[in-house]
Amino acid sequence: MSQEIAVVGSPEFTTGFRLAGVRTFENVPDDEKDERLDDAVERTLADEGTGIIVMHDDDLDHLSRGTREAVEGSIEPVLVTLGGSGAGSGGLRDQIKRAIGIDLMEEDD
Repeated sequence: MSQEIAVVGSPEFTTGFRLAGVRTFENVPDDEKDERLDDAVERTLADEGTGIIVMHDDDLDHLSRGTREAVEGSIEPVLVTLGGSGAGSGGLRDQIKRAIGIDLMEEDD
């Protein structure tokens, strides 16, 4: 079964992904993130058709502890965060390596 990419976040964040062809998304306006983001992430985690969840790194601060632990510990679907400038934001390369166990961008000598 092929799996899809899902994007969770503000309408401004999800729009670019939708224009690029991502069909699964959860729009949560910035002023409603504290109330609605957990539910949106949990619905996405429960969707068997989702293989990758993309979120903005700053949105992790709006998740409850349980939902944050569930999404960060999930292997399938795997969480990829973009943006942010804090110490907790890792590069996409590191996130992919953590998710699948190998470095796809490693250069051969």
